[in-house]
Amino acid sequence: MTIRVLIVDDSAVVRQVLSRRLSGAPGIEVIGCAADPLFAMTQMNRQWPDVVVLDIEMPRMDGITFLKKIMAARPTPVIICSTLSQRGARATMEALAAGAASVVPKPTTGLKTFLEEDSGDIVTAVRAAAAGKASRLVPANERRPLPAAPDPPGTTSDRVVAIGTSTGGTQALEQVLTALPPVRSGIVIVQHMPEKFTAAFAERLDGMCPMSVREAGNGDPVVAGTVLVAPGGRHLQLVGDGAHFRVKVSDGPPINRHRPSVDVLFRSVAKVAGPRALGVIMTGMGDDGARGLLEMRQAGALTVAQDEATCVVHGMPKEAVRLGAVDREVPLSAIAEVIRTHA
Repeated sequence: MTIRVLIVDDSAVVRQVLSRRLSGAPGIEVIGCAADPLFAMTQMNRQWPDVVVLDIEMPRMDGITFLKKIMAARPTPVIICSTLSQRGARATMEALAAGAASVVPKPTTGLKTFLEEDSGDIVTAVRAAAAGKASRLVPANERRPLPAAPDPPGTTSDRVVAIGTSTGGTQALEQVLTALPPVRSGIVIVQHMPEKFTAAFAERLDGMCPMSVREAGNGDPVVAGTVLVAPGGRHLQLVGDGAHFRVKVSDGPPINRHRPSVDVLFRSVAKVAGPRALGVIMTGMGDDGARGLLEMRQAGALTVAQDEATCVVHGMPKEAVRLGAVDREVPLSAIAEVIRTHA
């Protein structure tokens, strides 16, 4: 089955390069390009695409407004192609909250070279978006957080929850964390996301969740009731600090094509936390995290995978199950309760 793609971007260079790259990929057909959402609407009324690649800052109508119109009219996988800037990162978080499937970053300089040399990510994103199920997440205004735990300690924790996710994970994490009261374990997360976007993502979650959420810094203690998110473009590891834990943020080569890598986090948790840890692998393409989760299970940790029915893409949890790394498979709606019980 051919995946039909519409590209909406006010840059002629972006439209030209992305169209050439996507059209050259097997099984993908670019059915049109538009310089702004109003032109895109006309094209979509003639032929509806399977996937939309969408810029945010455009004339006549911004991408977020257009995204909301698409989701209201006919929910369709939308990939945000946004600049690697603080302003772009914040807008991208708003787009993900409005239902965008994923994000592909583009730099503010050297754009043509970047797109020509590193455009494999956009092909992967288009295929993942087309293969993914429609989101089954509960709208934010319909969620009911659990009551807050009484008097959670604000001290360093001797237990840890490690979560790894990728495609579809931004919305899935939002559902889990907004339903989770402050717990007595620290939580560390790797979400595959580009540099500059993770700080805005953590800030947005911090404003929505009962717990404190922030981008991890090197040497940060793992604190009860606090969530640390791996910075985009850097690995996150758990290190021992007596009976407690800290995190190490470091550079290094990508693992499984990712930096941060879920495997890097999970393997460090297996080594220093063992049975004092809970590992959770959630929606995502590929197999990052599966081997690390197996090491966690072998070290005595409880390991959980999001089930296929509620994943946008079941790749990462499926591979973990195949390896025998998973104690329990649960729907997305049950993950917060699993964490609360463990913590």
